[in-house]
Amino acid sequence: MRRCRWAGRDRGSFTAELAAGLPALLLLLFVGLTAVDAVGTKGACLHAAREAAIAAARGADAWAVVRAVAPPGAEVSIDKDGQRVRVTVRAPVRALGAQMPRLMVTATTVAAVEPGPEPFPPVDAVAGGAGVGG
Repeated sequence: MRRCRWAGRDRGSFTAELAAGLPALLLLLFVGLTAVDAVGTKGACLHAAREAAIAAARGADAWAVVRAVAPPGAEVSIDKDGQRVRVTVRAPVRALGAQMPRLMVTATTVAAVEPGPEPFPPVDAVAGGAGVGG
C-alpha cells in the first residue's frame, strides 16, 4: 500500500528554510569577498614594497615609486640599515559592510644596497638645513 501526500501539507517549508539559511549564506559571501580583497591588497603591498626596495637599493627616489604603486591609504616605512634597505608597506583592507572590523595587511621587502655613490643624503644635511649641493 502506498502512502500519498496531500499537496497542501508542506506548504511554506521552503520559505522557512530559505529565511533561516539566507543570513548565513550572505555572511559567507561577505567573508569570501573580503578575503579576496585582502589577497589583492596583500599583492599590491608586496609589489609596492619590492619596487621601492629595488629603487632605494639603486639610489633612486623610493618615495616616488611607492606613491605610484602603493594601494590607497597605505603606510610606508623605508629604513636603511648598513648595506640593506628594508621597505614595509601596510594597507587597510576594505571590508564589505560598515560594521565589519578593519583588517590590515603588511608586506616587507629587504634589498641589498648596490655599490656606488651614497644613495641617501647625510642625516645632518637633511636635519641641519645645510642643503645638498649648495
